Amino acid sequence: MAAAAHRIAPQSPHVPVLLAALLERVAPVTGTWVDGTFGAGGYARGLLAAGAERVIGIDRDPLALELAAEWAGAYGARLTLKAGRFSALDELAEGPVEGVVLDLGVSSMQLDRPERGFSFLRDGPLDMRMSQEGPSAADLVNGAPEAVLADILYHYGEERASRRIARAIGQARKVAPIVTTRQLAEIIEGCLPRPKPGQSHPATRSFQALRIAVNAEFEELVEGLEAAERALKPGGKLAVVTFHSLEDRVVKRFLQLRSGQAGHANRYAPEAPTAAAPFQLLTRHPVAPSEEEIAANPRARSALLRAAIRTEAPAGPVDRSAIGLPPLDLKGRT
Repeated sequence: MAAAAHRIAPQSPHVPVLLAALLERVAPVTGTWVDGTFGAGGYARGLLAAGAERVIGIDRDPLALELAAEWAGAYGARLTLKAGRFSALDELAEGPVEGVVLDLGVSSMQLDRPERGFSFLRDGPLDMRMSQEGPSAADLVNGAPEAVLADILYHYGEERASRRIARAIGQARKVAPIVTTRQLAEIIEGCLPRPKPGQSHPATRSFQALRIAVNAEFEELVEGLEAAERALKPGGKLAVVTFHSLEDRVVKRFLQLRSGQAGHANRYAPEAPTAAAPFQLLTRHPVAPSEEEIAANPRARSALLRAAIRTEAPAGPVDRSAIGLPPLDLKGRT
């Protein structure tokens, strides 16, 4: 399987993180799979090479589907591409499936294009919209109250200097609108100490937070996990790759809750009867990339893989209050 992953990766500008480990955890790969975050197609190709009869690739980024059109035809009916959000993957799949893969990271295709505005390392318009529709990061940065910006930076980026940065943004936008990634990165850099060797760029956490807010990523994630539960056949497999602790916490809690592994809030209270669990864990602990993979692809450093197998229990909604979502509701505040 690792050899298959090696053959696939060079064809794609986005190196699929933890692909070999993922294929190992969900083997055997058969039937129809959904790649709910298609991107450059690395996981879809890996699944097809590993034995999937068909892969349905879903992405809300029009560019991903546009670029895939150049090579997807070679797979014929084995690869179907659909525009949409993975929160609706059960509807887009149009029937039960044997597996679902979600890669929650921003792809190289997005990071490496300055015009998309995801990266503070390349100057471009302050955009960050995965779907290329709706309000952009510039709209949020220039229009949201300082208190809302501070909450976004703190809860979605775990940025301890969130209030200081929000005040600096408020002052700067009084002079002129903040419309480029470099403008914003320089404002943030001015609020924080110079990083020591080996530390991340000062703007890393803030850019992450704004991207999450612009794309409603946590809402999308929970709804996507619920959609995967609805779409999977009994015995079907779910594999999720996360890239920061907030995402991983949500996925971990979802799988714990839906596999009956969440425990009890009060050990002295009588144990309440529990419904049959819709999932059984395949990874009791997250799978991290090897040193060799990190050396070959530094963006893999923070990645974690979790996987589970669907049982025959009926699907249902998850308790939002128990899933570890950041305590921030932006509705009506921006």
